[in-house]
Amino acid sequence: MSSVTSSQTPRRLIVMRHAKAEPYAADDHSRSLIARGRAAAQDAGKHLALIEAVPDHAVVSSARRASQTWQAVAKACGSTAEPEFDETVFHGGIEVVLDRLRQVPDEARTVAFVGHNPLAAYLCQLLDDGEGEPAAMRGLLRGFPAGALAVLEVHSSWRELGPETGRVVDFYVGSGG
Repeated sequence: MSSVTSSQTPRRLIVMRHAKAEPYAADDHSRSLIARGRAAAQDAGKHLALIEAVPDHAVVSSARRASQTWQAVAKACGSTAEPEFDETVFHGGIEVVLDRLRQVPDEARTVAFVGHNPLAAYLCQLLDDGEGEPAAMRGLLRGFPAGALAVLEVHSSWRELGPETGRVVDFYVGSGG
């Protein structure tokens, strides 16, 4: 057993863009994942398990493709977190998402946010302190495709989450093929 208590371990925020979805549905909110998207989400979840970044809390856009992404990720990584599906993060901008993440309980150590782009990429860039892992930053700067995730170590409480309060330490794109 580690001598480091959970309050001493860094907080982690996983920012994920929903996996590949069908191009059309009755409305944008109702679009579902395609088979390749489900496979990519499962792959991303396995990656999180491998790097020991299993979420204990999740904030997820209420869009069908985001909730399906979360379900596949959670199953693959073994997370038992009860997701909070939020309509405001489907429609809202960066301030809405930050306000929502600032409401995460303080005891949460690894939080997943599953949403949409360009918001996901912008959130990572806003939170990063400029000292991120070089390989992860290169991946992030090449784009934030469907099924991608970034892991940030967060240096503040959730209430104080804001510009440059985190560091990108991992970037991964789930493979659906």
